[in-house]
Parts: sequence; C-alpha cells; structure tokens
Amino acid sequence: MNAPLRRLSMVVALLFTALLISSTVIQFAQAKSLDERPGNRRTLLANYARERGQILVGGAPVAKSVASKDELKWLRTYPEGKLYAHVTGFYSFTYGAGAGLEGAENPLLSGSSDKLFYRRVSDILTGKDQTGASLELTINPKAQAAADKALGNQRGAVVALDPRTGEVLALVSHPSYNPSVLSSHDTASVVKAWRDLNDDPTRPMVDRAIAGNLYPPGSTFKLVTAAAALQSGKFTEESQIPGPATLDLPQTSTNLPTDDGQPCGPGNKVTLKHALEISCNTAFGWLGMQIGADDFRSQAAKFGIGDRVSIPMTVTPSSVPAQLNEPQLAQSAIGQYDVRVTPLQVAMISAAIANRGVVMSPHLVKKVTSSDLEVLDEPPAKQLSQAISADTASALTRMMQGVVENGTGTAAQISGVAVAGKTGTAQHEVGKAPHAWFTGFAPAVDAKVAVAVVVEDGGNAGNEAAGGRVAAPIAKAVMQAVLGK
Repeated sequence: MNAPLRRLSMVVALLFTALLISSTVIQFAQAKSLDERPGNRRTLLANYARERGQILVGGAPVAKSVASKDELKWLRTYPEGKLYAHVTGFYSFTYGAGAGLEGAENPLLSGSSDKLFYRRVSDILTGKDQTGASLELTINPKAQAAADKALGNQRGAVVALDPRTGEVLALVSHPSYNPSVLSSHDTASVVKAWRDLNDDPTRPMVDRAIAGNLYPPGSTFKLVTAAAALQSGKFTEESQIPGPATLDLPQTSTNLPTDDGQPCGPGNKVTLKHALEISCNTAFGWLGMQIGADDFRSQAAKFGIGDRVSIPMTVTPSSVPAQLNEPQLAQSAIGQYDVRVTPLQVAMISAAIANRGVVMSPHLVKKVTSSDLEVLDEPPAKQLSQAISADTASALTRMMQGVVENGTGTAAQISGVAVAGKTGTAQHEVGKAPHAWFTGFAPAVDAKVAVAVVVEDGGNAGNEAAGGRVAAPIAKAVMQAVLGK
C-alpha cells in the first residue's frame, strides 16, 4: 500500500474510532442526563403515556393527572392553584418539569427513578399500568392557608418548620401564579402564559422563601450575634453592655445610631436581654466588634449559613461576607451590610434555638408511596448541626420571650401561649421602604412551630413599616393555625 493510501486509511480508522467512542458515550454515559432534559420530546411523550404520581397535602392532591383524550393521554392539574404553586412547581409538555417538587422529584413522579425499577418490572410482568410514585408532604394545610391569607397582596414569603423534625409546615411566596396555565395541552396559550409570567416585573415564579434575590435579615440576625456572645462565655443575658445613642465606629466617619436617636439605657448602658427586647443597634454593633469576625462567621455557619440545603428543591445558600473590617462587622452584627439570607434560613435559626440548639435538616416530603399506597420511602429526620449549647438556647429563648412580652414583638402574642420571637427592619435600597421581618416559635418551651416572615419594601405600610407592626401579625396567624388557637 502506497503512502497516500496508508494515510487515508488511518484517517478513516480514526474517524470510525471517534464515531464509536461518541456513540458509546451518548448511549451509555450520557443517556440518563439526556433522557431527563426538560425539553426531550421523546421522554415527555413516554412520561405522558403513564399516569404521573400525585402530590398530596393532608391526604388531598395539590397536583394530580387526569385522563385526556388527546395525544398526551394525561393532563396535569393543580386543584389548589396559587396556594401551592411554589411547592408543586409545574409540569408542562412545552417547558418540562419546572421548579418546585415537579422538577426536584421528577424521576419519582414520572416513574422513571431507579428506586422504582423493580416495581416497573413487576408492573410489566403482571400487565399492570405503570404509574409514577406519589409524594405525601409535611405541609400543614391550615398553616399554609393562614400564611397565604395573612401575607395577602404583599410581596414576601413565609416559612414554618417543626423545630423537632425539620418538617416544612408552610412555604408561601407572594406573588404567586397558577401552574395550570403552563400544564395545558394548548401550546399557544402555554407559550403566552410563559412569556407573561417571565415578563412580569413582580417575578411571580420566583420562590422567595428559598431562592431569588436574598434579603438582608435586619435585626433578626441579632439572634446570631447574641448566640455568639453567649457561646463565648464572656457574656450572659444580664451582662451590661454599651448602648449609646450613637456608636462611634473605627476607621470611618460614618457612625451607627439607634433607631430613635436615644440611648438604650441609663448611663448609655443596657443588659443584653433588654438590648434584644428593644432591638438596640448600637449595643449589638458594639457586641459584634467584641466577638470578632472569625467567631461571628463561625457562629453563623453553625446555624447553616453557607450550607447547600435541599428540601428537596435546592435552597440558595445564605451568606456572611468572607472579609469584614470593624465597621462592616458592626453593621453585619445587626443584619445589614452584605449579610444575605433566605426566609427558610431565618426559620432554621429560630427552630434551632427552640430545639435546644440542634439544627434539623428541613424537608418537604414525608412519604413516597406507590399507586396502591405501599410506602416506598419514608425519609427520617436528620440533624445538621449543634449550633449552640442547650444552655445558650434556653437563655436566648428567655430573651426572645421578652421581645414578645415587653419589646418590639408584642403583636405576635397569643393568648395562653408563651411566644418567643425577634423583629427586624432591614434597609436595602436607597429610596425604598425597608423589608419587615419577624421570626420566632411557640410554645416557648417544647415548641411545635418555628416561623420566619419577610414582607418586601414594608408591604402595605411602606415607609412606616417595622417588623413588629407588619410581619409579626402574619407569624402569629401561622403559629395559631399550627397550635389550633
């Protein structure tokens, strides 16, 4: 064979080898990921050929499939519409399984999960119609409805947790949307609805409870600062600390004032407990600088800040800046500067205090069941960390009770129930009203529910907003719903 033919044969051999390798990679290594792509028409048609599993709250479906007479055979419907939109997400032939549990647990709901392999084989052998698995959620329907009603037409989010288990009892984000407009089999109407939702400046499809543009937590973050101070052993709830009308910050000409321009106590001194009750900025700014940046960040991390959490939807990690000089540390200690959190994270902080310092992994799915109600999976409660000692948790609980009984959080009081809480008013953009926050738990001893509420831009109160006035009544309504009060 002459040289040109040898070179040509080598090129052809290389091309065949490359083709063999690429086809092998596609058919084996990439097959699963390609099948699971939201826009894969072949996979969607196969999924629509079998009934998709239900999503259940309190035994009632909030997402289910009904028989259809068109090519797709099944139509996904959402009986509760907007109330559970950010929990369920949507399932669309045009846009695939998006957001919420529809996206996060699509393999289980569609019946394609490896966990259902033996059941699929059994169904094939017995001639039984294949169906997806159903998800029974941890949501308390009364708490969800109370959160939705109390938040009303205001933008923001509400999260409620069971401190003992991490079960998500309520997850509401406003504004919301109706997932049914995306599940329709009318492609033109689905495309229009998709464009309208994505063009809406209020971003109704963003789950503000766990994602989106995170919020400055304002004074709710003083719980983390107080926890770090108590854990250090250098302070108790009765320690006298500086609380002047204005705190002189080093390295800058900008100082930190109190909200009303008055000292927080006689002689510019205040106890740590009373400083939390009245939410004294200068006391906590000073306290943050005494704790130091490393210990401050370390305490935040123990509460889960910075962790990647799945409920099973992915939760955007909350954050504390990696580098803090003293003025920045003072501002961060009161929940300002560049501290950013999700409402879920703030609820986890309160839940940990209520649970003797233990942070439980938040989760939405209580059980995974087959079409014949066989329990396929029942995820156990999981501990994430021990954020603080039991003694520190008890001290913080007493301090938070003071906030609700005598301080800025009196609007969260529930007759006959001891409530622990903390308000927050978070500055964020020049010219915009502050976000209003409340977080807390009830009962104060052996808590059954921990909650966090954020109302964007002061809600209906606008520039007159404060956490105690705007957010605390919403939290109260949710706690009452869980406790049956």
